[in-house]
Amino acid sequence: MKLERKMIASALLNFAITGAEIVGGILSGSLALLSDSLHNFSDAMSILASYIALKIGQRRKNEKFTFGYRRAEILVAFINSSVLVGVSLFLIVEAYRRFLAPKAIDVKVMLPVAAVGLLANIFSVLLLHEHSHESMNVRSAYLHLLSDTLSSMAVVIGGLLMLKYNVSWVDPLITVGIALYILREAYYILKESVEVLMEASPGLDFEEIKRRIEEIPGVKNAHHFHAWRIGEDEVHFECHVSVEDMPISRGQEIIDRIEEILREYGVKHVTVQLEVDRCKNGGIICPTD
Repeated sequence: MKLERKMIASALLNFAITGAEIVGGILSGSLALLSDSLHNFSDAMSILASYIALKIGQRRKNEKFTFGYRRAEILVAFINSSVLVGVSLFLIVEAYRRFLAPKAIDVKVMLPVAAVGLLANIFSVLLLHEHSHESMNVRSAYLHLLSDTLSSMAVVIGGLLMLKYNVSWVDPLITVGIALYILREAYYILKESVEVLMEASPGLDFEEIKRRIEEIPGVKNAHHFHAWRIGEDEVHFECHVSVEDMPISRGQEIIDRIEEILREYGVKHVTVQLEVDRCKNGGIICPTD
């Protein structure tokens, strides 16, 4: 089954789980089950958004979007992780209120619904597991599913504890644990997606690159570096290179050598501006950009 079909199947399954857990949570009075339903709903929406972003990202470059549409996936990853942060904070607040005012929980209703939700979540995780490292977009959707599987597991365990020991405080405690786990997972995706959207440098060793470029015969200085990511794995790099006065053919040889060096660092697109005694500031970063 193709990734696109797996994502649609997983989204539909999570919408079904959401409905079942909302009804079960209301009937049983379980906040943990309701929190799991909200998480499942965010899963379904995130998978749909990831699917749409995946289709948009496959569109060809054009005169308006010369870099293509790859950042649609990064944007969705940012939105997905932001929603997860919001859901986590909401669950923590609701759990705190439940600690202050405990409510009776019908575990006999809660437990079967939670168990069905757990099985469905495990199936969804298995659907996307082999694709979980293909892109940040798919990984964010996969992490939604994985975290929800763990939260469903926690709800089931909590239900068993309440059934055996009749301790209602386990329900909000599990809710807090679920929320903190979601918050942790969402943070890393949110951080990386913001770095891409803000065009942060993708961890290249500028000092080493500068040294290697300046070792090329005819090069005086390499400066004014810019490096950024268009998508998760598409790195672009540009720089100014001060050279001796030389024929264009020799300058092209220098550019070709610089491109070879940058490819070793995973850079896919290189733009080099050759110049002769032009820039007064020869630092790696241009302070006047």
